[in-house]
Amino acid sequence: MGDHSHGSPENSGTVAKADDVAQDRFPDPGLPPHRPRLADRDPRAAKRHERQVALLFTISIIGTLFFFVAYFVLGRLGEMSFAELRVQNAALGLGTAFAMLGIGVGIVHWAKTLMPDHELMEMRHEIRSEEDRQDAVEIVDTVLEESGIKRRPLIRNTLIGAIALAPIPAIFMFRDLDRTGNTAHQMIDSLRHTMWDTGIRLTRDPSGTPIKASDVQIGSAFHVVPEGINETENPLNEKAKAVVLLMRMDPAEMQISEGREDWNVDGIVAYSKICTHVGCPIALYEQHTHHLLCPCHQSTFDLTQECKVIFGPAGHALPQLPITVDSEGYLVAQSDFHEPVGPSYWERG
Repeated sequence: MGDHSHGSPENSGTVAKADDVAQDRFPDPGLPPHRPRLADRDPRAAKRHERQVALLFTISIIGTLFFFVAYFVLGRLGEMSFAELRVQNAALGLGTAFAMLGIGVGIVHWAKTLMPDHELMEMRHEIRSEEDRQDAVEIVDTVLEESGIKRRPLIRNTLIGAIALAPIPAIFMFRDLDRTGNTAHQMIDSLRHTMWDTGIRLTRDPSGTPIKASDVQIGSAFHVVPEGINETENPLNEKAKAVVLLMRMDPAEMQISEGREDWNVDGIVAYSKICTHVGCPIALYEQHTHHLLCPCHQSTFDLTQECKVIFGPAGHALPQLPITVDSEGYLVAQSDFHEPVGPSYWERG
């Protein structure tokens, strides 16, 4: 049996030896050696990188100007078709993307090729005295000097131009949210109102055949558009707002609110086909339950309760189109919808 020494915690050197071993096993490597870049050794390379950074900032400026062209020129061509609208949206997106991308890539390229890349370590402490504040000002001056922005006017001027122009597209986009201007009112009115008007016949979609009241049987459903919609300049735009579902049910099962007593013809009713959730077309009609179902998010509307929402995320009932019959027995509209069609983000009333 060998001898064992029993040291107390106060005089044991175990912890100190462990720390020494750890320090020996994991020495501090320090900062890696600095490797000069090509721009640090060759003034011509530095000048070339400077021109590249300025080119990227110039691309940002061009992107912003391209946005202006798309916004003011393409947006002032009058009534736009879907194809023209897609072109304008693509142009606006590309202009904004290049405006932001030019600044971002330019700053990264500037930092990686021209700004000093040596690493420094400095202990952080609170700035209390005037001397410390002066040191902070000198540090900022040093950063500006090392960035080269003072001695590189090409980079400085293009950066100022890019940064000054870049926020302007956002200002115009947010300005369009203002509903007090004439242009905003015109846009809202064009979306709020449809082709339906007094005396316009209800026709089958897509054939355009007028519908007589005698053609509509209890339990039947017709997809209906205004007469003459295919002769308009933008029939798809008009159809997206004006399309309705025409159905007939037993008048005894209908719950009619005050003021709508004459909006139907012997149980024949017409409601907007556009779901009030996100605008999906409603095409499912359950004859026995008198329910209309949206296939996108399962919003369900009760036809007996003037298409009140009974299930799903839709915010309000489907707008009803007031209808009557003309002298020849054809179904016609009494007026336009009394409220905007479509998703529930519209202001009601």
